[in-house]
Amino acid sequence: MSTRAVRRLKGKQRGQEPLQLGDLHLDEEDDVAAEEEEESVSEPGKKSNSRKAKKNKLQKNISNLYELIHDAENEADKPRTGAEPERWEDRDRDLREKTDSGETEKGAVPPETDNSNTSDKVSKKKKKKKKKKNIAGDDKEEAVSDDIDTLLETIETTNGLSYHNQGSSNADSRPLLYVEHRNLNPETELKRYFGARAILGDQRPRQRQRQFHRSTWMTIFKNTWPRFTRPGISMSLVQTKDGVQYYTFEHNRDYQQIQFKFLDAVESMDPNNIVLLLQMNPYHIDSLLQLSDVCRIQEDQEMAKDLIERALYSFECAFHPVFSLTSGVCRLDYLRPENRAFYLAVYKHMMFLEKRGCPRTALEYCKLILSLDPDNDPLCMLLLIDFLSIRSREYAFLIRLYDEWEVHRNLSQLPNFAFSVALSYYFLSLQDDLCQAESAQMKKKSDHLIQNALIMFPSVLIPLLDLCTVQPDAAVSSHVFFGPKSQIGQPPALNELVSLYVGRNHSLWKDGGVMVWLEGNVREVLCRVDSKDPLVEDSEKKRKLRYQSAPRNIHRHVILSEIKEATATLPLEVTTQPVMGFDPLPPLDSAMAYTRPERTNRGASNESTLSLFFRSLLPNFNLQGGPRPEDDLEVARAGRELNQEVNRLMVAMRDMLANIQFQEPPREDNPERDDEEWD
Repeated sequence: MSTRAVRRLKGKQRGQEPLQLGDLHLDEEDDVAAEEEEESVSEPGKKSNSRKAKKNKLQKNISNLYELIHDAENEADKPRTGAEPERWEDRDRDLREKTDSGETEKGAVPPETDNSNTSDKVSKKKKKKKKKKNIAGDDKEEAVSDDIDTLLETIETTNGLSYHNQGSSNADSRPLLYVEHRNLNPETELKRYFGARAILGDQRPRQRQRQFHRSTWMTIFKNTWPRFTRPGISMSLVQTKDGVQYYTFEHNRDYQQIQFKFLDAVESMDPNNIVLLLQMNPYHIDSLLQLSDVCRIQEDQEMAKDLIERALYSFECAFHPVFSLTSGVCRLDYLRPENRAFYLAVYKHMMFLEKRGCPRTALEYCKLILSLDPDNDPLCMLLLIDFLSIRSREYAFLIRLYDEWEVHRNLSQLPNFAFSVALSYYFLSLQDDLCQAESAQMKKKSDHLIQNALIMFPSVLIPLLDLCTVQPDAAVSSHVFFGPKSQIGQPPALNELVSLYVGRNHSLWKDGGVMVWLEGNVREVLCRVDSKDPLVEDSEKKRKLRYQSAPRNIHRHVILSEIKEATATLPLEVTTQPVMGFDPLPPLDSAMAYTRPERTNRGASNESTLSLFFRSLLPNFNLQGGPRPEDDLEVARAGRELNQEVNRLMVAMRDMLANIQFQEPPREDNPERDDEEWD
């Protein structure tokens, strides 16, 4: 590694080291260059070139600006030595004298003995100095390598992150929710599958039409997007506690007004109003999220994905300078409505990537969402991370997550982890790089885990086989343990979790080898049930005591997943309330930074527009008769209602006038027709 790289690792910059008199001198290479220049001066036909070359070498040898000042002040005090380069004035004077005497003419050739002697001397000096330089260079390289090792150790201890290679040992030393920047780009995964030529093709950026935008990690600015202007979103650091940084997004006053208009457009139940709002504010986050859902319902997947990417770009341009996507120590509170939009935008982008065939990239975004609030997990990413891990063949990561979080998160009580971890061990046992003993150990571990999962959640088997189009054995389907009774008698929350897992992960079990492995373990489970294994009774007690009611984040995850089998199991208190795509099932204890001004209910008044008009002119006018309390408020409301009606009428008339088309009268085909004749 060069000294420049070592200097950067130490945090030093060039030209800012403390000056010492011993350091301000030319190197040995400079002396050699100077001697070569002196020898080249005596050669014919190289007078001007040698002067320029020596001047350039002298300028390149100066590594510090203060060396010029030091040399200029101490030039007269230094003794003249043979190895030291001559002054430029003396050299020029000698050259003039030689040219005047005719020594450097083209026809003059110096004797060969002098040239040979001088060349031998120069070559000997070069060899000696190269040997000295190699010895000194070896010592420096050893010292530099020691310094680099110590620096890397200090960096690992301070940041908690380690420099990793392709080896599995270094990968295991990284934090659990470590996110790599390069894996956030789906092109990285697609290039690995299909090659760079198939993905990029012959795309070459045109330099003339190239536009420079801010570099982002999650998305790249597209030329088809509107011109980017900051919509009014910023991020601030709330606090730093125990090495964890808590951030929040903030809306300025202009963005708050746009947000109020967006809520009015949503209540109108007309997507065209959202489109009009986006035309005026092309980077409003909630409008982009809501319109993306509309486009997805209308099966315009490309436009829906593009709107989500535009929202992510707007968010990333508003990041705090210290906010990091990959460190795993940055938190966003889901209770604040300003932060929820970022969660939902990243989640929707992740689902588009998974459908596009990029499960590895989707897994990276899943880890990112989980790292923003791993304790509360507002979108319940633990119900999805196992599916993405197996899809992307990251079996070791899933097993590591299960081993580290099982103690404090009790992951074995979730059906998806109970079955997916066993499936991961089975896939690991099939790898070719394992020896026979390790493969047998993995296979034994997978058998143990899948049997425990079937005993704990027997209602998973029959629906899983149905979606895999596999007919179960008569001994299995007719057994009480796996029969319809196991599905009918389970609690509602467990029914929701089982339906979610089966509807999402059934495609992972369609492999023939997996089915053979599952069939053998199902028979072992039936034998354990018939022999009255104590684990069977213990699991039945746990199912009755737990899973009585699912938390709100699981309901939110089921709504976002849009899996039919799981959506049908939602309770009535969730299905009866309106669910908005830009904020599904908001927390009951939301921390509101600003509130929407109160709006009057247009449907509360049964009066006609004519009566409102007269009451705006005559405050005491009342068509229905009888006393009217709070006349002032009613008049103000009527005035606002009338203004809105008039504005709507004006807009309708303007549209009608704009659509009027005047048709030309029909041409007279009969020129001999009498002008006084009636049609």
